[in-house]
Amino acid sequence: MGVKIFPLPERTVAAYKTASPLHSRSKTHFSNPKNKSKSRKFMAALSFYLLLTWIFLLSLFRARFAEELCHADESSALLEFKRSFRTNTTDRRCVHPKVHSWSLDGSGDCCSWDGIECDAATGRVIALDLSSSCLSGTLSPNTTLFRLVHLELLNLAFNSFNLSSIPYGFGNLSRLKHLKLSISDFSGEIPHDISQLSELVSLDLSTSLPETLHLPNMGNIVHNLTGLKELDLSFVSLLSPIPPVLANFSSLTSLRLVHCGLNGDFPVSIFQLPNLEVLRIAGSLPSSLGNLSHLTSLDLPGNNLRGQIPVSFANLTQLRSLWLSSNNLSGDTLEWVVNLTKLTYMGISGNRFSGEFPSSFENLKQLAVLDLSRNDLHGDIPGTLWNLKCLQWLSLESLNLNGVLDVNDLFKLKSLRSLQLSFNNISFTKSFITATTLKLSDLSLDSCNLTEFPQFIGYLSKLKRLDLPHNKIRGTIPSWMWKNSKESLNYIDLSHNLLTGFENNHTDLPFPSLEYLDVSSNLLETTLPVPPPSVVLYSVSKNFLSGQVPTSICGVSSLAVLDLSDNSLNGTLPPCLGSIAPLIYLNLARNKFSGVIPHVYPDGCALKMINLRENQLGGIVPISLGNCRMLEYLNLGGNQINDTFPFWLSELPYLKIVGLQSNEFHGPIEGHVRQLNFTSLQILDLSNNNFNGKLPSKLLQSCRAMKVTVGQDELAYMDINQWLDLSSTLVSGSMITYAMTLMNKGMKREYVKIPDILMAIDLSSNKFEGFIPELIGDLKSLRILNLSNNFLNGSIPPSLANLTVLESLDLSLNNLEGEIPQQLTSLTFLAVFHVSHNQLSGPIPRGTQFDTFGSCSFEMNEGLCGSPLPNKCTNGDNAPPPPSSFDVDNEEKSLFDLGWKIVLVGAGVGFLVGVMLENLIIDEKSRWFLHYSKRMAKGCQRVRKALADRKICS
Repeated sequence: MGVKIFPLPERTVAAYKTASPLHSRSKTHFSNPKNKSKSRKFMAALSFYLLLTWIFLLSLFRARFAEELCHADESSALLEFKRSFRTNTTDRRCVHPKVHSWSLDGSGDCCSWDGIECDAATGRVIALDLSSSCLSGTLSPNTTLFRLVHLELLNLAFNSFNLSSIPYGFGNLSRLKHLKLSISDFSGEIPHDISQLSELVSLDLSTSLPETLHLPNMGNIVHNLTGLKELDLSFVSLLSPIPPVLANFSSLTSLRLVHCGLNGDFPVSIFQLPNLEVLRIAGSLPSSLGNLSHLTSLDLPGNNLRGQIPVSFANLTQLRSLWLSSNNLSGDTLEWVVNLTKLTYMGISGNRFSGEFPSSFENLKQLAVLDLSRNDLHGDIPGTLWNLKCLQWLSLESLNLNGVLDVNDLFKLKSLRSLQLSFNNISFTKSFITATTLKLSDLSLDSCNLTEFPQFIGYLSKLKRLDLPHNKIRGTIPSWMWKNSKESLNYIDLSHNLLTGFENNHTDLPFPSLEYLDVSSNLLETTLPVPPPSVVLYSVSKNFLSGQVPTSICGVSSLAVLDLSDNSLNGTLPPCLGSIAPLIYLNLARNKFSGVIPHVYPDGCALKMINLRENQLGGIVPISLGNCRMLEYLNLGGNQINDTFPFWLSELPYLKIVGLQSNEFHGPIEGHVRQLNFTSLQILDLSNNNFNGKLPSKLLQSCRAMKVTVGQDELAYMDINQWLDLSSTLVSGSMITYAMTLMNKGMKREYVKIPDILMAIDLSSNKFEGFIPELIGDLKSLRILNLSNNFLNGSIPPSLANLTVLESLDLSLNNLEGEIPQQLTSLTFLAVFHVSHNQLSGPIPRGTQFDTFGSCSFEMNEGLCGSPLPNKCTNGDNAPPPPSSFDVDNEEKSLFDLGWKIVLVGAGVGFLVGVMLENLIIDEKSRWFLHYSKRMAKGCQRVRKALADRKICS
């Protein structure tokens, strides 16, 4: 092929001449006629040499450019990133799985792969757009994305990162101008190294999952991002006021801080930013907002606004969108909306507006969306509301409405798609003119005191969502309800009613599009209805279902939540249950299932929760459960499982709750050579089994979550912490909480919701022996500790005083000796303390909680004395005062300060111990026999009396 020759630039020739030694010669050398011929030859040779050099350099550059189309290190990083995720094309955010085109086969040029743009000159990856690419998985802290240091644009929006944290490391991508991580299921704290991206023009970290992402100090993030044009932190919990420095961001055109929980004063100077076009924020409502008469959109939801609406709001006549939802705004009138005749969208739900239901909306002829729910409005719905012909979405939930609604009025709203009337006391007329043209697709009548199904439902041909829980509807479920909508229905909730079955006992449900079905907490007496294959959530718990679970349940290939608990179902469990790929929540508790636990749990098992308690299951715990790496809750209590402790459970990194109580587990735990790592464990219940050997110190030592002090600012509950993505809506996983029964404060307690701060260990009613390890004192967040009814001996470790939030401590029915440590009086939360039926001696501590414990907490310890027991201490009633604080190091130090006399006495005692050691060793078996003979002789009587006492004390 031909080579194009470029002339050498004059600057290059001049530079070459300057650098050449020939240039330093005198001009006379070249002016000499004898030398002219030589000079011409020399210059010709020089020109030819320079030409060859130029051609050679060009060829190098061309070769270099060809090689730089794709750098091996970047294609390797991209492929490794691809391998760390799976693609989920069922996610409704999924548009196209761009990473499917990434391969070294065929075109190995990463610059030609979908979603990737390279610099034309260097071949470096400068843009990575994987938005809506169906990615599903965890973005790890050492993600290979941080090796793409030339990136200027990174877009990971609309994927599913399974509530993983946004990793620290974005500061490495110093050239980034556009960063978008929105609506991708991140959680935790936004890393502060994003502040190092000084070139950023747009930053979007918004989320659709409230309270999952938080930012402690917004100022620390944005102070260095002065070139920002677009900033979106919507639904991110901002834990500090808006920094005034934002008012200096003169390039800012869009600021979105919707539902951020803002506090403090809002910098009013932000309203003066010259280029601001979109403003979605809140703080205190300044009256100066009324001066912005050109505003078309004002969105201030979820930001702790207080007080009344300024009168100046009536000047915002150009407003088309107004959102003030989820604040603390008040007022006894809504007349300020009269002038806002161009309003299309209006939402003021979740405030404290009061008074009669307003009639002022009759002027708002263009309203398409109106949300007045969760206020203190009351009275009848004015007839003028039914004249708003453009209404598509109407929410009047929780407004203390009463009376009978005329269905004919409802049918006047031909464009209405969503009607929310929950939490009112209403009913509907039975006679009406049918209007099959009604477009209503979403009907919510939760807690409306209904006693029968409203008949107009049967005429809704577009209905997708039917929400009727917490009413008083009786009898069978009629088939006429969905005669026109069975093809379209996507969501049905009939829970918490008085329903007894399906009409004509039809358990085959004819809903090809159904994804959500909840008929729990009714009176259903039938066999298990099998839902259609499209169902994602299926709950029929708390009914009277009987019979077996058909294997056809495994054909529900989309099933993520299955709750059949609290029924009378029997037979064996379908072995295919563990193979339902999307299943994350399996609750079969409190039935009559027998046989063994299914053994098939493939790699990639998504289960987070398994509850099989209180059935008749036997066999062993299948080791294949170890494939369920996301498992957080495992409760197998109240069955007939005959197995040793499943040590492999410690390999499950997210496991929080383990319940193996009331089975036939046996053998030691402590002596196992496996390294245990229960880092996330919060509740461990191994009670009422046949475990033996020493208390499992290695297991307890690995419980890192119990060693961290947990705050109590907000009461939260353990749940599956994952959103269910239905085609028509998102369902929060916080609706699906974990439950458990625990011995607490002397009695069984059913936790329908488990508080996030609850930490509990119950090893009672086993055959553990030996000392209570001091290291239990490291588990500072423990609230319940039950070691009762074992063969423990030795003394009560003073380190238990470190368990400062302990509420219940039961050490009864053991062989503990010595005194009750005085340091335990520092446990100010201790409500229950049982040490009865031991061999303790000395005075009972006095003060704080110990003055509230009855005699049954201490009885059957012959050597104990003092109140509340009848036998007095020889040195008086009062025990020595408790130390001001418990400090092992200080106590050990004090031992060295006792003086030389005590040291000599100690040496003498040590000599005597050495002399007696041989006799003690020889006599060990005899003492053991006498000790346990004595225990066996008293055993039955002690247990019976202890159980009787416990009933009295509780």
